[in-house]
Amino acid sequence: MEQPSPELERYLIEYQNSERQLQSVMMQKHQIQLQLNEVGLAQEELVKAKGEVFRAVGSILLKTTKDEAEKDLKEKKDLFEIRVKALAQQEEKMKMNLLKLQKQIEEKAKGI
Repeated sequence: MEQPSPELERYLIEYQNSERQLQSVMMQKHQIQLQLNEVGLAQEELVKAKGEVFRAVGSILLKTTKDEAEKDLKEKKDLFEIRVKALAQQEEKMKMNLLKLQKQIEEKAKGI
């Protein structure tokens, strides 16, 4: 059995690295989606809230106004949505790159 060419080995290493990067991006996206869900739940609870409103800052709770809490949650939600969208675009580009690398590897492997 022949040894893979240096070019094929380079493609294989690049493919493995790209797979790891893709997994990392997917995990980041998932974590931000979870945070986005938490913000959505907090917004729902804030709508139901009557009386005093508190927000967590580190390990303490601070009294705040309902309007201020709504504003803060909306800003967080907007930021998380932008980050999820950017990560989704990055994920898609990485998947396309992996498909391209896979085809190159298959072509090089046929020559062995």
